Amino acid sequence: MADLVIKGGEIITPEGEIRADIAVYGEKIAEIGSGLKAEKTFDATGMLIIPGGVDAHVHLEMPTATSRTSDDWSSGTYAAAHGGTTTVVDFVEPQPDQTLLEALDQRIKEAEGRAWVDYALHMTLMKADDATLAQIPAVMESGVTSFKVYTTFPGFGLDDPGLLRVFEAVAQAGGMVMVHAENDAIIQHRTRKLINENTLTPQYFPHSHPPEAEVEAIQRVIQFAKITGVRLYIVHISTAEGAAAVGKARSQGYAVFGETCPQYLLLDESRYFQQDQFNALGYVCNPPLRTERDQQSLWDHLAASDIQTVCTDHCAFNMHGQKDQGLHSFVDIPPGLPGIEARLGLIYTFGVRTGRLTPAQWVSCCSNAAAHIFGIYPQKGHLGIGADADLVVFDPDKEVILNKSNPAQPGYLNEAVDYTPYEGVEVHGWPVATFLRGQLVAKEQTWVSSNPAGKFLSCLN
Repeated sequence: MADLVIKGGEIITPEGEIRADIAVYGEKIAEIGSGLKAEKTFDATGMLIIPGGVDAHVHLEMPTATSRTSDDWSSGTYAAAHGGTTTVVDFVEPQPDQTLLEALDQRIKEAEGRAWVDYALHMTLMKADDATLAQIPAVMESGVTSFKVYTTFPGFGLDDPGLLRVFEAVAQAGGMVMVHAENDAIIQHRTRKLINENTLTPQYFPHSHPPEAEVEAIQRVIQFAKITGVRLYIVHISTAEGAAAVGKARSQGYAVFGETCPQYLLLDESRYFQQDQFNALGYVCNPPLRTERDQQSLWDHLAASDIQTVCTDHCAFNMHGQKDQGLHSFVDIPPGLPGIEARLGLIYTFGVRTGRLTPAQWVSCCSNAAAHIFGIYPQKGHLGIGADADLVVFDPDKEVILNKSNPAQPGYLNEAVDYTPYEGVEVHGWPVATFLRGQLVAKEQTWVSSNPAGKFLSCLN
């Protein structure tokens, strides 16, 4: 007999919808059908049952030059579980004196015993020398098959020859390159101009990262991928033209994948100008928020499968004591937005309920596609026999108002940060129960699990 049966819900998968029960034995899905029996039951009548969310782009406990993200492994994954996400993929950022494997081991130890959901990792490459590239096969054997590079930012960004070397080395090893794509020369040129003009308050930040910087860099790295044959994943696409470039490459048969984020689908550049100088700080992220035209185009490209995933790029900094360091100069603002908890509810509300996405597309872009791309499918992102019993019971009629101002109000977010860019947003559809490998970990606003049970996941190439 099964340990648990979730009864009476409507199962949503990328393939469609079916009304059935799900039986769980141990940590796995054991059976899908009707009239299933178990020692325990969970009544999901009137609810949707979806695979646990997979957020393949988060930054937890990430150090910066002057600070550290406010969400650590514990608080960030706690919030993720409450929002229906059961797998996150974070980053390893090696220090200059570390080998890649040393940095990987350190990062796994940071998360051990503290993560409330399962996690995988991407490896960041900040150098393209022979010694670094020679370590790529060993990293892949250790379960990390995706390698993050930047085309900008001092200390992170690689020049074109370096990018090509990384692309070629990763391609030869059978891995994937993920790219933060913005043109560094354009950003530096614009930033110097704003500094010379003394126009440095947060409202001017988007002028330093114009859309042309993203579009050019996306188009360029796609050409590098074509030349080297590497599988390519473009993170946090914010522009219509950037999304179109990914769609075009895919139509030509290249293994290019695109990601966007809730902030680029739901927030626009007016946030910088409608807010006072202090509150504008809360919307500073790289790349910046764009236009309403870009928003609509991103929805269209998501529906057309030109973009495959919606991840959060969750990178939380407090307004007080962190972001306010740049109140008078956006150069000093730590860039990034929180969003790990609200993703499923936001995309259901403004995607499915508006008719922009089908329920199947919602599940695909928030769970299934990322699991496929990063080699953790069918263990994750999948409602099928033998898959991990990562299950979310989602109430399509539950209304909450997202906030960080009233802990007693439904919709109060658990993220360890003093604001949310979605303050006051009404969400129509919200998770009411989250199961991690068959164990109920979050129900409504209540935490059920007593100990963090998150495990490190090895990715396949």
